[in-house]
Amino acid sequence: MSTRRQCLQAMAAALGLAACARLPASAAAETGTKPIMREIPGTGERLPIVGLGSSASFSRVAREDAQALRDVLARFVELGGTVFDTAPAYGASEEVAGRIARELGIERRLFWATKLNVARGGKADPEAARRQLETSLQRIGKEPIDLVQVHNLGDIATQLPILRAAKEAGKVRYIGVTTTFEGQYEELVRFMRSEPLDFIGTDYAIDDRHAEETILPLARDKGIAVLVYAPFGRTRLWKRVEGRELPSWASEFDARSWGQFFLKYVASHPAVTSITPATSRVKHLVDNMGAATGRLPDEAMRKRMIALVESLPMA
Repeated sequence: MSTRRQCLQAMAAALGLAACARLPASAAAETGTKPIMREIPGTGERLPIVGLGSSASFSRVAREDAQALRDVLARFVELGGTVFDTAPAYGASEEVAGRIARELGIERRLFWATKLNVARGGKADPEAARRQLETSLQRIGKEPIDLVQVHNLGDIATQLPILRAAKEAGKVRYIGVTTTFEGQYEELVRFMRSEPLDFIGTDYAIDDRHAEETILPLARDKGIAVLVYAPFGRTRLWKRVEGRELPSWASEFDARSWGQFFLKYVASHPAVTSITPATSRVKHLVDNMGAATGRLPDEAMRKRMIALVESLPMA
């Protein structure tokens, strides 16, 4: 299976450079350029367009190499990042990230987005849900938590009212729901139409544009903020571009790597509030954060980007 690391190494080799040499230094750190910001509808609070997720490799590393994650979180904040997405379901991610953030003294500089889901067999025990929320508060060490969402639409009837009560009690600032499962997209849309939500979270990538059909337009109409997960299609997009050089015209929207190419496509949709690619490597983090600076593609360029990706066969 092709990984991002392999893809970057192949790119560098093809260009006669050292592995990952095309990864740019942070524009924010080196030129003073501020990251692109998006407003949370309803409050006007502004968030950087690129954040950090903690599933996948971040979750795997959490129990094995805390120093690697310490380096990632410290660099993330240095580069102007704030939105950190986690969940109790992501192994040790929430616990370890919370501890590291407190040790670094950055826990209040982060916009913490975590999740709630104790549903089993479609039903959630209310007391178990409340306990999970309290555990997240303790792990993160920040009250109120910025955002808590019902993970994968787990028993919304039970868990969403618990989050509303927590918000009213001042324990949570924003609430919402998430899903990355195709079979739940219609249900997500129904909840967006019927429930007062601050946020939703869903998957969206240049080769998986289901969200553009209904979810993103509806979020704009309803004033719901959007966190984007899996902007690289997990590993799917890296397979498609393995060994291929970034097109020269990507410079027209300031993309200097395939990672930035993919992230800038997602960021260019006006309904997207923040994108949370997960990584446990500083070099990948720096590359991702580079997508939060400079220009974004316009509609004509977005079509050109889609055409290119669709012309590439799956590995």
